[in-house]
Amino acid sequence: MDFLEQVKWNSDGLAPAIAQDAETGRILMLAWMNREALALSAKEQRAVYWSRSRQALWRKGESSGHVQHIREIRLDCDADAIVLQVEQVGGIACHTGRESCFYQRLEGDRWVTVEAPRKDAREIYG
Repeated sequence: MDFLEQVKWNSDGLAPAIAQDAETGRILMLAWMNREALALSAKEQRAVYWSRSRQALWRKGESSGHVQHIREIRLDCDADAIVLQVEQVGGIACHTGRESCFYQRLEGDRWVTVEAPRKDAREIYG
């Protein structure tokens, strides 16, 4: 697949992948992709990432049900970062039960939580 050759993978064979809500433009999360994850994402039109902690492919929503259906995949000008414009099933992207993983804002010299969970994580994962 020629498009995989055009990505500048880092020394670990990964590239950062940003999930963005296709309707609102809100940044939902940052994850990592390897060649196989990007190829599967393009083929399945569903977000597939590489879990650095588990060292395994991770289909977003496989345990939570919060699947990301891909509307568009973009590559940045340096060819080293990927943006997935997605439809976020259930409106929750974060494992904490929030819409976005970016729910903390810097206020002065501390991080403040500015978004409450939409659903308790214990309800999502048991």
